[in-house]
Amino acid sequence: MPSRRRAFLVLTALAILAVASGFVSLAVGSLPVSVPELLAIFSGQDAGLAGEVVRGLRLPRTLGAFACGGLLALAGGLMQVLLRNPLADPYVLGISGGAAVGALSAMLAELALVFINLASFVGSFAAMLLVFGLARGDNSWTRTRLLLTGVIVAAGCGAAVALILSIAPEQKLHGMLFWLMGDAGHIVNPWPALWTLAVGLVAVMPFARELNLLARGEVLAGSLGVVVPRLRRLVYVLASLFTAVAVTTAGNIGFIGLVVPHLLRLAVGNNQRLLLPAAALAGGSLLVLADTLARTAVAPQQLPVGVLTALLGVPVFLFLLGRQPGGR
Repeated sequence: MPSRRRAFLVLTALAILAVASGFVSLAVGSLPVSVPELLAIFSGQDAGLAGEVVRGLRLPRTLGAFACGGLLALAGGLMQVLLRNPLADPYVLGISGGAAVGALSAMLAELALVFINLASFVGSFAAMLLVFGLARGDNSWTRTRLLLTGVIVAAGCGAAVALILSIAPEQKLHGMLFWLMGDAGHIVNPWPALWTLAVGLVAVMPFARELNLLARGEVLAGSLGVVVPRLRRLVYVLASLFTAVAVTTAGNIGFIGLVVPHLLRLAVGNNQRLLLPAAALAGGSLLVLADTLARTAVAPQQLPVGVLTALLGVPVFLFLLGRQPGGR
C-alpha cells in the first residue's frame, strides 16, 4: 500500500507540473495573457487578439511540445531497458538520422511542410527497418549487435546530412539548421503525436512486469517465463515509433530521452510501472518549459529548443554521473 500511495503521489505531482507548465507556456510571450483571460478563452468566450494567439499559435505548440517530450522520455526509458546501457537514448539507433535525411531532402526540394513531415517519417521508418534487418542477420540478434548497427547507420545518416547541408542554397540553411537543432515553432497539428503518446503508453504498460525482469538480464527474464525475443522486438518497434513521431513533429531534440529516465530512477526507483508514465509526464513538462524559455529568452528572436535542452541536460547528466559510486 505505501508503494501504491507513493506512486499515486508522484504521478499526481507530475500531472500538476504538466498542467502548470502548460499554463505558463500559454500565458507567457510577447503578448502576456492572464489566467482569467485563459479561462475565458477555454470557456469559449471571445477574447479578441489574445484568444487568436492562444488558440491558433500557443496551444498547438504547447500540446506538440508536451507530446514530443513525453515520447522522447518514454522511448529513452524503453531503450535503456532494451540495451541495458545507461547511455542509450532515443537517437542511439539512427532513427533520428533517417528522419533528418528525409526532412532535409524534402526541404532541399522545396516541398510543403506536410511533405517535409511525411519525408521525415518515411526516413525514420526506413532507418528503423534497416537497423532491425542488419542487426537481426542470421537470427543471432544481440544487444551489442543492435547497438553497433545503430551507431553505423547513424554515422551514415550523419554523412548524408552533411552532404545535403553542403549543397543546399544559403537561404535554406537557416531552416535546415533549426530543424536539426529542434524547433517546436512549426507545429500546427499536435494530435498525431498526442495520440501516439497516449496509445503507446497504454500499449506498453501491460508489459511493465516483463520489462522489470528484462532490465535485470535476459537469462533471468527467460527463466521466469518472459518470451525475451518477442519482448525485445516489441520494445524496439515501440521506441522507434515514438522517436520517429517526435522527430517528425519537432525535429531533433536531445537529452530529454537520456536525462529524464535517469532523474526519475533516482526519485522513484526502476519499477517500470511507475517509471514509464512518470517519464511521459516529466519529459513533456520539461520540453514545454524549455520551449517557453526558447521563445522568450531573447524575444522577439527564438532559439532552437534543442539547444536549451542540451545546455540543461549536460550539467544534469554530469551531476547524475557524479552521484554514482565508481561512475556506474
